[in-house]
Amino acid sequence: MTRSSNTGDTPVPGGTPVPDVDVVCLGESMVTFLPNLPGRLADVPSFDRAIGGAESNVACTLARTGHSARWISRVGADGFGDHLLAAIADCGVDVSHVRRDPLRPTGIYFRTAGDRATDTHEVAYYRAGSAASAMTAADMDLPAIRSGRVLHLSGITAALSEDCLGLMRELTARRPGRPLLSFDVNYRPGLWRDRARAGALLELARGADLVFVGDDEARDAWGLYDARAISEALPEPDVLVVKQGKAGTTVFQRTTATGERRDDAAGTATFVPSLNVDLVAATGAGDAFAAGFLSATLRGLPVRTRIRHGHLWAAAALTVPGDLATPPARAHADRLADLDDAAWGRLHLGPGWTEAEASGRRAGEEVRTR
Repeated sequence: MTRSSNTGDTPVPGGTPVPDVDVVCLGESMVTFLPNLPGRLADVPSFDRAIGGAESNVACTLARTGHSARWISRVGADGFGDHLLAAIADCGVDVSHVRRDPLRPTGIYFRTAGDRATDTHEVAYYRAGSAASAMTAADMDLPAIRSGRVLHLSGITAALSEDCLGLMRELTARRPGRPLLSFDVNYRPGLWRDRARAGALLELARGADLVFVGDDEARDAWGLYDARAISEALPEPDVLVVKQGKAGTTVFQRTTATGERRDDAAGTATFVPSLNVDLVAATGAGDAFAAGFLSATLRGLPVRTRIRHGHLWAAAALTVPGDLATPPARAHADRLADLDDAAWGRLHLGPGWTEAEASGRRAGEEVRTR
């Protein structure tokens, strides 16, 4: 069967009308308050202000490496909304289609400095009734949302409200001429109190061309316990990216370079091990991986190289304390992605590794780059 595809080993083709940006990212971004000291939220005396949002993180990361990116959302007509727009625009992202809501606030949240995976990690969200939760298919600019070569969405948006879920269903409906539809499942248990409702994420993923999902997310949300089971449950996407934590990432590709649908519904499976890094904080690593993979997809790079770019950009996020890291320069990332398997396995990255090129150091087969 022949099927239109934007995910082969060739550059992503244009749609109709001609895309005016590489990637459009739609979703809520919030002002984030990060503690100056470790400890419980009850004990931390002061916080630094930052921004946080899966989709805006992807847009900012792509823009910082030369891709044209547009972020679309709703924010309040308040100072926090002003800050979000300014901070995201400062990364080089087009925010001209973000709508201001005079009746609803911009979401904010506080979190502790610890890793999300530990029992001591705390997050306090103040997003109920936020401006972004009022997004609907009827009042958003759908042509602008579909104006990129790629449209990137995440499951977080679907959890914000029934209206947001309706918008996501509209955007993931398979229609001729739509952009490549990228969907990061981003399952957050706190947003899906009724786990049965998380089945909506599986529905949305089936409408996408490119899906990112962690094996832990698939286990918790859908009861699927390995990459092959996830692939069998999601035969529709042309490319399925299953992130397997510290082990690595498996990508199932169901199309050929010419866009032909493969006879085997599972497609070809490509596994690339994760990098060894000196972990500072895990927050934002999934968004960085998605941005790296999308960047390599836009450039028409082979699947194995796309995965390596995802791992490299994730390593940039893992080795800094905040949600949003500066990715490696394109030439630097290309050099590391081209390492042979043995050298890739020996690569060990620590804080500051993305600046290695600027200082004249090379991160090749060295055991550690700092």
